Amino acid sequence: MSQNIHFIAIGGAVMHNLALALQQKGFTVSGSDDEIYDPALSRLKAAGILPDEMGWNPDRIHENLDAVILGMHARKDNPELLKAQTLGLKIYSFPEYVYVQSKNKQRIVIAGSHGKTTITSIILHVLKYFNRKFDYLVGAQIEGFDLMVKLSDDAPTIIIEGDEYLSSALDKRSKFLSYHPHIALMSGIAWDHFNVFPNFDDYVKSFELLAEDIPKAGAFIYDESDDILKMIGAKEHADVAKLPYSAHPYTVKNGQVFLETAQGEVPLKIFGEHNMKNLMGAKLVLDRLAITDEMFYEAIRSFGGAAKRLQTEGENEYCKIYRDFAHAPSKVGATTAATKELFPDRELVACYELHTFSSLNKEFLPHYAEKLAAADQAVVFFSPHTLEMKKMPPLSADEIKQAFQREDLEVFTKQEDLLAFLKAQNWYKQNLLLMSSGTFDGLDFKTFAQEILSLPVEIPETEEPVKRKRKLSKLFSKRSKK
Repeated sequence: MSQNIHFIAIGGAVMHNLALALQQKGFTVSGSDDEIYDPALSRLKAAGILPDEMGWNPDRIHENLDAVILGMHARKDNPELLKAQTLGLKIYSFPEYVYVQSKNKQRIVIAGSHGKTTITSIILHVLKYFNRKFDYLVGAQIEGFDLMVKLSDDAPTIIIEGDEYLSSALDKRSKFLSYHPHIALMSGIAWDHFNVFPNFDDYVKSFELLAEDIPKAGAFIYDESDDILKMIGAKEHADVAKLPYSAHPYTVKNGQVFLETAQGEVPLKIFGEHNMKNLMGAKLVLDRLAITDEMFYEAIRSFGGAAKRLQTEGENEYCKIYRDFAHAPSKVGATTAATKELFPDRELVACYELHTFSSLNKEFLPHYAEKLAAADQAVVFFSPHTLEMKKMPPLSADEIKQAFQREDLEVFTKQEDLLAFLKAQNWYKQNLLLMSSGTFDGLDFKTFAQEILSLPVEIPETEEPVKRKRKLSKLFSKRSKK
């Protein structure tokens, strides 16, 4: 049955995707926000549900609305929210509403401080590969899917990326506590969201509550290498299947990862030990959805990863440039190690932007100790303007070096200085890793990657004869063919 839904703060990544998904389902959708940026702006405009003007207008709220969905961006004193409360309308956070739409489905929730987007994306990729019917909610755009949210009437299962961040101004619980999963996977617990979880125990408590919410005959899947998850898994959960996992066995050959399986080696597009854990967790979920080992290994070959997760921005014969949505210390460490492991014979320049509230907090910074240890050259960037916007005290280069425990750490606060430093490097047998949940102050990653790759390289004299020999071999091969 069609419904009339209004979104307060419609411009968010998941919020605008949910709005588009409900419109596709035949619902009448409206929304508001004080700021909307692309891609949300263009997508909402194309769908005909972009607000006529930015800002909050209580006249948009009326008695004919079946529900109001409140985004985290909206405050308690939002004029549209206040009117909705006065009219007695049903008000939901987006996770609460997703639950309402999936009450009669098998609900699978993927949670954890890191890896949840990739795990969710792997599951969606494999299910789509075999033309299964399913609904989903994922935190990033992934190849082969138009939207980040799908809610249908006939799909028996929904796969949900479960975020531990707060639900809305009215609901201070972690988002994933609204979903009530039949199967829950936890990829790891590393303290994050320092602004809303001021101590580690509060942060862990949300994950404990999620595990306790799994019903009888449900399943709890978790990374057994995580000490906190091992403790949660050891607790009594009546009639709940507990399925710990570790990294899938793999080998690396010439910059290519291969899974070691009973059927032989399976080539992959993704890499890193953390992704081998993500892959194994996804495999256990899919096993409960009747995806056999053979089916899984067939489908996983073509999985290219989620957007901004170890995404290749460009490459040539000497250099490869990666971008990653690293937002927490654990992710920075895992991503840096994975990139170095793939090309051990190349130098690695790892560049990380301090962008989140947690990463810019002086008390939290020590959690980054040695997280860039795998890099041959480590670089940190932050914008003083971001600190001002977040009303946080200034940071010094010495404080950051001490936190990361690298005296040779290069620290930059201006984009032009950072780019000049990177362009001055010799990109011969050297890879670049750019990590941030932001944009390095508006950097066009693709354009910059091409600028780096077009720079001349200096080849050490000891290697020049080898290079000339390689060229002669190619020439001889061509002549032979003629």
